[in-house]
Amino acid sequence: MTAFIDDHRKAHGVEPICKVLPIAPSTCHNHLARRINLYRLSARAKGERL
Repeated sequence: MTAFIDDHRKAHGVEPICKVLPIAPSTCHNHLARRINLYRLSARAKGERL
C-alpha cells in the first residue's frame, strides 16, 4: 500500500489518498521517515537489517 502512495503522492497528496484507503496519514509519514532515517527504526528492526 505504501508503494501505491509513493507512486501517486505527487499527483494527489498523501492525505487524500489515505482518506480513500484504510490507512492513517501518520502511518505513511512514519513509514517514510523510517526509510529515510535508519536511526528512527526500532532496536529489533535495526538488528534485522544489520
